[in-house]
Amino acid sequence: MSKERPILMNGAMVRAVLDGSKTQTRRVMKPQPEPSPHRPGDYQWPCDALQSMVSVADTRAPGAHGIAGDACPHGGHGDRLWVRETWAPHPDFPETVRRAVYRADRECEHDVERWRPSIHMPRWASRIQLEIVSVRVERLQDISDADIVAEGIDMEALAESQDRYDIVCKGSGASGRATERTAWRELWESTGGDWDANPWCWAITFKRVAP
Repeated sequence: MSKERPILMNGAMVRAVLDGSKTQTRRVMKPQPEPSPHRPGDYQWPCDALQSMVSVADTRAPGAHGIAGDACPHGGHGDRLWVRETWAPHPDFPETVRRAVYRADRECEHDVERWRPSIHMPRWASRIQLEIVSVRVERLQDISDADIVAEGIDMEALAESQDRYDIVCKGSGASGRATERTAWRELWESTGGDWDANPWCWAITFKRVAP
């Protein structure tokens, strides 16, 4: 039987999910895998869900489909995630009426006195439900270029940045042209993530489903 769990997303992530550009999310593993004393080059971590030590190699072995999902605290294939985002009760209705407005909506015209943190969003106020398609374990910086795009980076802003660089710096020998990978780093760090630590992450692929 599938399970349902909450997951936090900031405004940029919410907008990317809503416009269909974000189909993956990465969450830092806790605790972090450590070098295996028995398998050189492998890493392992104590998994509460499976009540055992699990190695990264185990999640990638032939026939190991589902092990990462079984171990992931966010769920596995077929499980649901309901998104928590910054919100407020709809100002035009009494709080006894379950209506909400969302800060991620840039065109929100309602006069909201106080936005409420995403962590305090109740289930009824969530407007986004996701179904997990797959779960993998990988290091943050091992992400592929295709997966960076699936993380919902702002491709329009990236293209504009590249165009400006090409106009101003073309032929100057200067370095620093923006790429998908530098945009991914900026996105990660904007959420308070530590890029240089290169942490092990749960790489979760999802699809949006009707709430």
